[in-house]
Amino acid sequence: MATAYDFVSTNKRRSIFLIGGFVVIIGALGYVIQYLYDIGPIGTIAAVGFSAMMSMVAYYSGDQIALRASGAQGPITKQTNPYLWNMVENLCIATGLPMPKLYVIPEQTINAFATGRDPEHASIAVTSGAIERLENEELQGVLAHELSHVKNFDIRFMMLVTVLVGAISLLANTSLHSGGFRRRNSDSNQGGGIIAIFGILLVILAPIAAQLIRLSVSRKREFLADASGALMTRYPAGLANALAKIEADGQPMQQANSATAPLFFSSPFGKKSISSYFSTHPPVADRIAALRKMGA
Repeated sequence: MATAYDFVSTNKRRSIFLIGGFVVIIGALGYVIQYLYDIGPIGTIAAVGFSAMMSMVAYYSGDQIALRASGAQGPITKQTNPYLWNMVENLCIATGLPMPKLYVIPEQTINAFATGRDPEHASIAVTSGAIERLENEELQGVLAHELSHVKNFDIRFMMLVTVLVGAISLLANTSLHSGGFRRRNSDSNQGGGIIAIFGILLVILAPIAAQLIRLSVSRKREFLADASGALMTRYPAGLANALAKIEADGQPMQQANSATAPLFFSSPFGKKSISSYFSTHPPVADRIAALRKMGA
């Protein structure tokens, strides 16, 4: 029987492989743009640099933006919410993590998310529905999942993914609005026709492919956090039971939005019909099945 350690190792390898897909897309897109549009490396460097700059802004202030967007209230203290505080504190002591700031989202759906660029600047927000409706071991499983995101530097990892997606989108937009394509395309002596067709397809499809990879990476990191959370509590059934309650509930969050959706423990859109390929989270049934198989 596969253990939680096996699931952690497998998902780490898959995430690195998916990041490699970004590198291949950016390399191919950069080459095609420089050839077809005759703009040299400056355009590529400028696009990537702008994307990196915007991502750095999100990196240092994105946690507060996410907390405000979700309506999170706090931070709480040990005096204002001893139940939640003590549960997180015990998990942090057991794993050697610093205590994150804790927030409560006043919604009756069951959900939570972690944010922050590293363990020393982490925050965890939990819905009041999760606190009130989950049993102790279930809530502990959810909190362990979120602390695993912190421990595994998932926020930083996903920021890298955001940088790469932004770079690809900017490169594609730059090429579509450039007049250099007409100059290259008209130069039939250089056999640019076939490359031009390939370039147009790449420019159009690259941003779509990048978004699909981003969503795939997000789903893999959820599986990784599930496995890491199971290791933290040594009780995969608690997390699986919490997911089962979320699946049975199926209600969307009132302040759900696509920008913060990848952060949440489960999709904040509830059971809204959407293909798993275009979702930020794996199907809940698949996550439950994986947890049930763990022998941790």
